[in-house]
Amino acid sequence: MVPKKDADLERYRSMRDFSRTPEPSGARPRTDDEPQARRFVVQRHRARRLHYDLRFEVDGVLVSWAVPRGPTLDPAARRMAVHVEDHPLEYIDFEGVIPAGEYGGGDVIVWDTGTWVPYKTGDPRAEIAAGELHAEVHGSKLRGHFVLVRRGEADERSGKEQWLLLHKKDEHAVAGWDAEDHPRSVLSGRTNDEVKADPDRLWRSDLPAAQASVDLHPETWPAPTADDLAALDDLGPAGTWEVHGRRLKLTNLDKVLFPAREGEDPVTKRELVRYAAQIGPVVLPYLRGRALNMHRYPQGAGSKGFWHKQLPDHAPEWIGRWDNPEADPGETTTYLVVDEPAALVWAANFGALEWHAWTSRTSHPHLPTYALIDLDPGTSTSWEDVLLLARLHRDAFEHLGVRAQPKLTGRRGIQVWVPIATGPSFDETRAWVERVSRTVGKVVPDLVSWRWEVRERGGQARLDYTQNAINKTLVAPYSPRAAAGAPVSAPITWDELDEPWLRPDAFTVRTILERVAERGDPFRTVLAADQVLPPLG
Repeated sequence: MVPKKDADLERYRSMRDFSRTPEPSGARPRTDDEPQARRFVVQRHRARRLHYDLRFEVDGVLVSWAVPRGPTLDPAARRMAVHVEDHPLEYIDFEGVIPAGEYGGGDVIVWDTGTWVPYKTGDPRAEIAAGELHAEVHGSKLRGHFVLVRRGEADERSGKEQWLLLHKKDEHAVAGWDAEDHPRSVLSGRTNDEVKADPDRLWRSDLPAAQASVDLHPETWPAPTADDLAALDDLGPAGTWEVHGRRLKLTNLDKVLFPAREGEDPVTKRELVRYAAQIGPVVLPYLRGRALNMHRYPQGAGSKGFWHKQLPDHAPEWIGRWDNPEADPGETTTYLVVDEPAALVWAANFGALEWHAWTSRTSHPHLPTYALIDLDPGTSTSWEDVLLLARLHRDAFEHLGVRAQPKLTGRRGIQVWVPIATGPSFDETRAWVERVSRTVGKVVPDLVSWRWEVRERGGQARLDYTQNAINKTLVAPYSPRAAAGAPVSAPITWDELDEPWLRPDAFTVRTILERVAERGDPFRTVLAADQVLPPLG
C-alpha cells in the first residue's frame, strides 16, 4: 500500500523533472517523533503570471491553492483560489528561482509564514474534501479567520478545482487591504526582483532533502573597512598595506594604468588595488580552485600587454598555486590560484589588469563547469546587432529550459555562461554550444560568420564556441578590462538586455561596487553546478 503522503505528492512529482528543477522532491518522510505543529506559508511566485501560493500543512504535506490576486484582510473582498497539487514540507521555506522551462518556472519569495489551526474541526483533510476549510492564521502579515470554499466541480480543461478565499469580519480585518502593498519577503526582506537578481539558494533535487539547499554564498569574506581603505590612501608611492589578513608590498601606486574617459580622471594603480580589495570577496567564488591566466599591462592599458601564466618565484609563499602535472617543456608549470581576496590584490599590484580563470577546476582540469557562449562582434556589428544575438540566445535557453547568465565583456560584446554538473568533456560542451549557436545564427544569417580568420568574416559577428576548451578562458566576472576608464566585465540580468542604457562598457571600477551593493550579484546562479545539458534534436 502506498503511504498517504507519497500518494498525495504523486501529482506534484509527475509535473516536474527533478534532474533540472531546483525544487525539492519531498523525499524525506516525516517521522512520528517530530513536532506536529501546523505551519502555513504564502509564496509570491512570478511564473507565467504573478500569483500567490497559499499552502497549509495537513497530514505531512502542504495542501496548496494558487491565488492570482493574493490573500487579503478585507472581509468585503473575494479572491479566486485554484486548488493545485500538494507540495512537500521541504518547500515551506523555499525562496529562489525555478529554472525556465520547468513547471512553475520563475522566482519565488516567502511572502508570509507562520502557524495555523483548524477553526471548526480537528480534521482539515475532511473539511477540504467537503469543500470548506476554516483556518485561524497567525502570520507576520496575515492574521485572523480565513475561509476557503469550493465553488463547484473541477475545471474541464485543467482538472483543477476553483475555490474562493475570504477573510471573516474579526479584529484582524482591514478594509481595502492589498497584498501588493506589502511585496517583501518575511524571511529575507527582499523583493522578487532582488531574489531573482541574486538568489541565496537553489534546491538540488538529485540530493537528499537535508542536502538539497545549495548555498550560493559560501564562506564570505568581509569587505575592507574604512580604516583599511584610508591606510591605502595614506601610503606614498609605495609601501606595505595590511588587508584581508595579509601584508602586501605595493609599488608605483600613483602610476596611471587606465587612460581617462572624456570628462573623467585617469585610473591609477592605487585605484586598481583598492578595487581589487573591495571586489575580491564578490569575485572570489568564480576564481577559487581555478588556475588564473593574468593579462598584464605593467606600463598601463595605453601600451601593449601580454599574457602571464607562470607564477613568478618572488610570489609570497601564502599565495595559492597549482602545479600542472601535464605541462610539456616550455609550458606553464605553476599557475596562480586566487583562493583568498588578498591574492587578487597581489595580482593587481603585479600589473594584472585583467583576470581570466580557467573554466575547469584544478581538481578536474579536463572537466568544465560551464558551457560558454562568446558573442564576438565584427567591425560591422552594431551594438543593436549584439543585443539581438543575445536575445535570441535568451529565447533559445528559455525554450530548452536551460539556466544561463549573461555578462557584458567590458569591451564590445556579451558572453553567456551556462553552469553544468561535472561530467561532460570540453569536446562535448563545445559541440553542444556550437549546435545552439548555429541554430541561432540561422535566424540572422546576415549578421553571423563562421569563418575562423577575422579578415575573412567581412565585418560580421562570430558566435565563438571554440572557447570551450582546456586552458581557453573568458574574462572573469567583475574583472577590469584594459581600456580607457577601467570598464569591467559586468554581469547583468536577461531583462536588462532590453534596457536603453545598456552598453558593453556601462560599468567601471568606479561604478560597479555601488551596483553590487544595491542590486546584489546576478551571476551567483552559475555557481550551482547542478545542471544537465539537455539533448538537442
